[in-house]
Amino acid sequence: MKSKVALIYCSSYDLSEVRAAVSTGIELLGGAGKFVRPGEIIVLKVNLLVGEAPEKCVNTHPAVFKAVAELFVAEGAIIKYGDSPGFGSTLAAARKSGIAGVADELNIELADFKDGREVFYEEGIQNKKFFIANGILDSDGVISMPKLKTHALERFTGSIKNQFGCIVGMRKGEFHVKLPDPTDFANMLVDLNNFVKPRLYILDGIIAMEGNGPRGGTPRPMNALLFSTDPVALDATACRMINLEPLFVPTTLIGAQTGSGTYLEEEIEIVGEPLNRFICKDFNVERPVEGKAVNWFEGNHSIPPVYDYKKCIRCYCCQEMCPESAIILKVPVLIKVGKIF
Repeated sequence: MKSKVALIYCSSYDLSEVRAAVSTGIELLGGAGKFVRPGEIIVLKVNLLVGEAPEKCVNTHPAVFKAVAELFVAEGAIIKYGDSPGFGSTLAAARKSGIAGVADELNIELADFKDGREVFYEEGIQNKKFFIANGILDSDGVISMPKLKTHALERFTGSIKNQFGCIVGMRKGEFHVKLPDPTDFANMLVDLNNFVKPRLYILDGIIAMEGNGPRGGTPRPMNALLFSTDPVALDATACRMINLEPLFVPTTLIGAQTGSGTYLEEEIEIVGEPLNRFICKDFNVERPVEGKAVNWFEGNHSIPPVYDYKKCIRCYCCQEMCPESAIILKVPVLIKVGKIF
């Protein structure tokens, strides 16, 4: 059987329009009752990279969160939500993003993403051990709600990458240090996603982020919500929307190789709207380039840091988490000139 991806047009974050789009997308995959049962504890794993206002398009939009939460609450599930942001508390990030306000309105509890416990995953290829948030481990199921954004290390962040936030706090940084290579890092992400195994993936691409993602990029309307139980097929479809070859995204290729899903067009059934309605040929997808290691001269933090090329491990954490969006990955001018001559 083909992997089904529901692709739904949604022109804005107007709640009535988002509700209609979410309802249509989930119905095309079998309805809300296919994914939750009354009384089950279901965690909506939103994308809360860091506390930013909704218009910055860094996180899952609160209107999408509300529409999805309402639908599954009506099905009788006990809904919780959460993520482990890059820094700061989950609640602080959720409040600034607007998601906490929606949760308060709907009496939805914040799941525990502060503390966790070690788990072993024998089927893992890159990683067989993770430290996962209690909120994930104590739930009956997870629904993943990523944001369509570019990513400096993996080119694209979507369904598979979203589960990285299931790892508690600063432990995420350990993986960036241990796995600076994009392929190794992607292998870990695929293992993690296969362990968490969300029941459904809902990608917020109404307004996506292009350029210097996943935090410092530029909002770009894509007018789409995507739904699937196959994270590889969903991410591959989103890549085709932004004119990016899916095989250029390590998580997509490795996800297919490990049996997580398929990226092949002939093995994906798109329902709802046709893909060609959403293709954006000039979407700005940044390619990973060599970065610079942050280094303070003799440990003096009172002066601006400099970069040390020899020490750079290309984890891109500085670019990903810079609160001022001041770090941009680019090829030096001299290298570009050299290529011409």
